[in-house]
Amino acid sequence: MPISPDSFAALDDIISRLAGESILAQPGKDEGLIPAYSLLGELCELSATEPALNGPATALRGALEKLLDAAKPFDGTSLSAFRTAVEWLPKALAALRAGHTIPPAPGAAEPLVAPAVVATVSNLPPVDDGLASKDVLLDLNLEENRELLTEFHAEALDHLQQIEAALLVLDEQPGDPEALNSIFRSFHTIKGVSGFLHLTPMHTLTHEVESLLDLARNRKLRLNSTIITEVLKSRDAVQAMVQQITAALENGTLPSQVIAVSHLMRAVKVLAVPDADKLAAPAAVSREESAPVAPVLHFNETAAPVTDASVAPEPSITAQKAPEAAASGAPTQGKTGSSSTVRVNTDKLDSLMDVVGELVIVQSQLSESARVLGIENSPLQRNISQFGRLTKEMQHTAMSLRMIPIKPTFQKMERLARDLSRDFGKKVNFHVNGEDTELDRTVVEDIGDPLVHMVRNSLDHGLETTAERIAAGKSEHGNVTLKAYHEGGNIVIELSDDGRGINPDKILTKARKQGLVQPNAQLSKEEILNLIFLPGFSTAEKVTAVSGRGVGMDVVRRNIDKLRGKIEILSEIGQGSTFRIRLPLTMAIIDGLVVRVGEDRFILPSTSVQMALRPTKEAFSTVQGRGEVLDHRGKILPLHRLHRRFGIAGAIENPWEAIIVIVENNGRAHALLVDDMVSKQEVVIKPLGGFLQSLAGISGGAILGDGNIALILDPGSLFLAA
Repeated sequence: MPISPDSFAALDDIISRLAGESILAQPGKDEGLIPAYSLLGELCELSATEPALNGPATALRGALEKLLDAAKPFDGTSLSAFRTAVEWLPKALAALRAGHTIPPAPGAAEPLVAPAVVATVSNLPPVDDGLASKDVLLDLNLEENRELLTEFHAEALDHLQQIEAALLVLDEQPGDPEALNSIFRSFHTIKGVSGFLHLTPMHTLTHEVESLLDLARNRKLRLNSTIITEVLKSRDAVQAMVQQITAALENGTLPSQVIAVSHLMRAVKVLAVPDADKLAAPAAVSREESAPVAPVLHFNETAAPVTDASVAPEPSITAQKAPEAAASGAPTQGKTGSSSTVRVNTDKLDSLMDVVGELVIVQSQLSESARVLGIENSPLQRNISQFGRLTKEMQHTAMSLRMIPIKPTFQKMERLARDLSRDFGKKVNFHVNGEDTELDRTVVEDIGDPLVHMVRNSLDHGLETTAERIAAGKSEHGNVTLKAYHEGGNIVIELSDDGRGINPDKILTKARKQGLVQPNAQLSKEEILNLIFLPGFSTAEKVTAVSGRGVGMDVVRRNIDKLRGKIEILSEIGQGSTFRIRLPLTMAIIDGLVVRVGEDRFILPSTSVQMALRPTKEAFSTVQGRGEVLDHRGKILPLHRLHRRFGIAGAIENPWEAIIVIVENNGRAHALLVDDMVSKQEVVIKPLGGFLQSLAGISGGAILGDGNIALILDPGSLFLAA
């Protein structure tokens, strides 16, 4: 049976992308090896009914598979064979489409001709093309340019974020004019200012990328996944140079490592071939220089709108988000950026938060003094109440200044998912919701690493291969959703997929094999799923560069605990998994339960407290090997005496005469013995000095309304050390 007409467009796309991978592949490197292997697999499936096309494709895929099995990169021979075969494929497909006999499989050394490829192997510039001279250290001239570099550094970070967001939109919608204009403006601005500051590598690289984007804006070049990938690589190189500027400004550390740009410039030159010249002319790169840059840092460039752009092949991953997000760099109508935002050093915000925290403490002390003195219905009491309302409002305003949207972090996860999906050869739709949700900047900075591990696991272990999904009756595109939203006084971040789910039996078997669970232990499904957070635990069949070493989820749990957050897992076999992270809105203030033990007071985070009760005498017992336990509603909970833990005299010894607080930690409940509950209130967290910094069970301190200091308990380290 011949190939159906509907399959020709898909084959065009595959062959085009194969040609792009062959252009960028280099001897001694494995870049492009996994994507090429995956693309050849798709080609073999579509050409199964045409042996003359399927045979050479299968043979080439087998050769690449041998390289992958041996963990070897391309060498000169394999790369030459790959390129020769890729040159033959478009001719074979053209013959099939015209109903002609397919030309003999590989051997012809004619130039590569593919419908959406923008360059040929023969167009690759020679090694001695002068571009290697651009691989030099950044010369910052820090003493003279410090002020200009400070301003450029801040704006460059914004532009790099906008570039990445817009490129992810273009990966889904190659004809989006707003996204293309946003990228062009950002590269043009970075190029101009870096040229003025004599940052040669950055200036020359951004100039080549700008020339490439200009062709797309003028509808002389069709954007496709290969081009977008190369622009992303160039963007990453610019970011690496900006990070060198960061180190110089913050630490006075001048660049000591050369960020190579010549190979990126070479690849961009190859890709920058107008569509009209693809079939006949060699690569032509625009050499038009922009107007000289005046010695003024101006970051609100505008560009002429693009009315149309050609549609490129469908990428392997789709970022599901509103296209408007890509145009965030465009200036707003009737309002300039300087009138709506002001850049403030984060140290000043932290200082403001400290002062407001002290103000809250003073207000609490005044209220307590008024209560003790019995001043009621007096002008002083009314003034204190008004002062309390203003303090509360100021506290919330100061907290909001520390809040930043989680969008940049989510954007990094989109980029990570795009790159990993290409490496794994999986088709993925990556959905993002709630990216404008705001968190404390400390939380945003620390949540990045856990999300990286979770996204990697989701794409590697969670999602099935295309063949497995089709066999299971699912769509060939896997779905991964990352979202954030407010729930009560917390921020919730969810990562879910519609993959194979987590098998509790497999986890329990592996945990028992590793000696992490007793052979006769009876665990609930929730407790079994939480075993994946144990250090060194992994159910991966083999170790890869991405996962399988058993350290990822351990890092996730540790970082989330550090943020005073909680993580829970929901999973059904064959339907997918959801990881739900609950985090506090801010790291500066805690909502806590104040308890008394002897003459001392402690604060328990409210998020960890399940309930408090006065138990009966019969509920307590001592179990051999486990110590004192409490029978609470049929569950046996370990009993922890806080006064013995910290050596506090004068505390109540008999549990049935005191208060038991049920505290949850890592999915397990514990019974904590205290003398009494004092109050529930918001307190400002104060770091402890160096002497008490590493004290197990304590995470900080707080000043109460009466001026006394209460230690804030850390349930994780408290129960671990007990």
